[in-house]
Amino acid sequence: MPGVVTALRSAWALLTAVGGAAPVQDRVAMWFGPVGLVLGAVLGGAWWGVGTVAPPLVAAVLVIALDAGLTGMLHLDGLADSGDGLIAPMDRDRRLAVMRTPDVGAFGVVTVVVALLLQAAALASGPASVVLLAGLWALSRGLLAATAVVLPCARPGGMGALLADRRSCVAGAFGGVVPGAVMAAAAGWRGVAAVVGAVLGAAAVMTVARRRLGGYTGDVLGAVVVIAQTAGLVASTLHRP
Repeated sequence: MPGVVTALRSAWALLTAVGGAAPVQDRVAMWFGPVGLVLGAVLGGAWWGVGTVAPPLVAAVLVIALDAGLTGMLHLDGLADSGDGLIAPMDRDRRLAVMRTPDVGAFGVVTVVVALLLQAAALASGPASVVLLAGLWALSRGLLAATAVVLPCARPGGMGALLADRRSCVAGAFGGVVPGAVMAAAAGWRGVAAVVGAVLGAAAVMTVARRRLGGYTGDVLGAVVVIAQTAGLVASTLHRP
């Protein structure tokens, strides 16, 4: 039990800005899904609560701001760096160098702005659903772990060293994707559409990262999370055929 608590705290410290730092444990990836589930449930509750007293767009923006605060903008930073490194035309070494630098270029800014606008529009367009956000946020963290299983690490050290335990990553992928998909699907047709959208969004990021970097980096993992959430939310707004 102490080992489980330590690994869970490690995953919480790695993926959120709440609770302070903690040493990264070998089994940290196993708990990515549960961390995402808790975050999504908190955000879903805020979405519902604020939506009862404020217009949908205000509730949507506040939920996005709360998400950024709880995660320390970690995944948004990864998306920005990935936008700069994966979209602009350059060779692989230059891409990795650009993604390592702390400054953000035009490609990164536009990528983040578009993602946030899509999230806000999607959240504002439908009724609040705690199970949808809890499932989608757990699913996106499971897809993060799946990325470390499907792709090699593009550079030594960094997140590659943190996610070197392949068995933990496989367990983390199943522990996030399966429960997350089931919970999101409990929201009905929009939840099923969100699951499909999230998986396709994450797969798109993985494909581009493989072709242009030869694998994943910490920034790519952040991009997987944000794009999976964004694509899932957008897909949840589509009308049933």
